[in-house]
Amino acid sequence: MLKTLPRSPVILAVILGVALVLWLLSGDNFSAQQGAPAAQQLPEKQLPQVETRWSEAQPYQATQIAQGQVLPWRSVSIKSQQAGRIEALFKQQGDSVQQGEQLLQISDEGRSAMLAQAKANLTLRKSELDSARALGKSQFLSATELTRLQSELAKAEAEWQTASLALSQTRPEAPFNAMVDRRHIEVGDVVQSGTALLQLVQIDQLKVTAQIPQQHISALQTGQQANIRLLDGRELQGKLSFISYAADNATRSFYIEVTVANPQLWRIAGASATVEILLDSVQAHQVSPALLSLDNSGQLNIAVVDDRQQVQFYPVTILTADNNGAWVSGLPQRARIITQGAGFVSSGDTVRQGGDNT
Repeated sequence: MLKTLPRSPVILAVILGVALVLWLLSGDNFSAQQGAPAAQQLPEKQLPQVETRWSEAQPYQATQIAQGQVLPWRSVSIKSQQAGRIEALFKQQGDSVQQGEQLLQISDEGRSAMLAQAKANLTLRKSELDSARALGKSQFLSATELTRLQSELAKAEAEWQTASLALSQTRPEAPFNAMVDRRHIEVGDVVQSGTALLQLVQIDQLKVTAQIPQQHISALQTGQQANIRLLDGRELQGKLSFISYAADNATRSFYIEVTVANPQLWRIAGASATVEILLDSVQAHQVSPALLSLDNSGQLNIAVVDDRQQVQFYPVTILTADNNGAWVSGLPQRARIITQGAGFVSSGDTVRQGGDNT
């Protein structure tokens, strides 16, 4: 006699659940075998987004700035050319002198007597030669004797000139209009030939020297206006008067001189100054220094969006920079400069703009 299995509702539910799972699995496998899955939809590629602003070039007075030194127009050390004692000083430190004016007096030391002797000897030789020439016309004097007398006269003239020069050198004179900047001797001092006596400087006109890097020298030419700014804020105006023809071997820079008038006789010779040379006016844009980037060769660039919505990197040159920004040349007359996002794009990339400020 067979026993009847219990018909518990729980057992029936489990059996039905397992059957349902097996059916679902068999349906998925059958569908996979009958056809390939639908193609996956890829998101559309987005163009890089940048922020831009329009910039219009403006006339800009370009300048070349360098650090320089103010020097006297002329400076000379008056040195003794004869030995002797200082008998008188006609000029003191700080005095102005005119060209040809006597500065001091050195003792005679017998030079006047030597000059008088040389003058008398010269007179004698001239007289002898005149008499010999008169005899020569009568053929009573040989040509050799006449030549000897001419030689003696030339010697006497040389001795007279030497004695005259030695006496004049005891009275040194100013070689140009100047100021007495230093006095190295006192009355009563005994000096030798070559002893420094006075230092003269001409400061009614000055020259300011500076060194210009080789990459900037092509923009300079003599005659350009220059502003000279001193450390205390005072300013002078001048002109570029000299540019060296060869660069310094060590620094590869060129030596320049600026001629500056100093009618007030300011005591600034030897001081430092900033030289600002005014160059030709150029078209330039004022930008933030943060917009500048360097390419692989070290050239400064600025990213611009052209009319085709493509990125272009223009090489630029900084003309000047301050707290208000940098003035640069090299961009088109009107340019749409990338202000944000330039670091994420390359030259030739097509971009979309998130802003376009004018």
